[in-house]
Amino acid sequence: MLNINLGPLTMQVSHVLLALSLLVAAGVGHLVGRRQHVGIADTLIEMLLVALLAARLVFVLIWFEQYRQAPWTIIDIRDGGFERWTGVGVALVFVSWRGWRKPALRRPLMLGLLAGVLAWSMSGAPGMLHMTNLAPLPTVRLTTLAGASTTLAKLSAGKPMVVNLWASWCPPCRREMPVLSAAQQHESGVTFVFVNQGESASVAASYLAAEKFALTNVLLDSGTLLGKAIGSTALPTTLFYDARGRLVDTHLGTLSAGSLASKLQRLRASDF
Repeated sequence: MLNINLGPLTMQVSHVLLALSLLVAAGVGHLVGRRQHVGIADTLIEMLLVALLAARLVFVLIWFEQYRQAPWTIIDIRDGGFERWTGVGVALVFVSWRGWRKPALRRPLMLGLLAGVLAWSMSGAPGMLHMTNLAPLPTVRLTTLAGASTTLAKLSAGKPMVVNLWASWCPPCRREMPVLSAAQQHESGVTFVFVNQGESASVAASYLAAEKFALTNVLLDSGTLLGKAIGSTALPTTLFYDARGRLVDTHLGTLSAGSLASKLQRLRASDF
């Protein structure tokens, strides 16, 4: 499962697990430090914000050429563009600095963080960062705009594959479509597939024609079976499969040129 629905709110499972792990850390830190009236919740929030800011800045610097073409996307963190290990490193430096400045904070902070890391490790979240053990390409039967039946395996042709689940009524899908369309034109070594969720051929084709998108591999999933098969009810959802049909990455929400480029780099590296 990639996302959960809380009423009208859709949340990524990985984000929920991280939030729960931080709550565990805050709770343990509170219990350890309550005699000295020391809490770590504020420190954890500050740590998270500083780490996210650093991870975003480094990611933007790495993929600056892509962001320079659309500078307003730098502040749109919904594209998921963060340099993970930079964030981890900055978080460790930050908590070390806070503990050095305030000795009473050291024990609650250390034990709280250990509890949070343990909770995160046991939640299954680490497996979401290394997705090659997940199921291979789904065998869902899909339909071309011309009405022919096909599957993702038939379209892969032994190449890495990017599968985008979209719909014409979905604003984030519309925002990212130019990025994916341009990538399909330039990335000849990767197969891009656009699987429309729940709409008719006429609706999907009319939208693409109106927006002047000359896409290949546009498929229809009238029963939204593909989303159910991979555990996502959110749109857009983009799946990244290596040449052996293994799921190596996913993205829920809008892709920017920078975040797509980073995921394509990981996709290529997975074949070596």
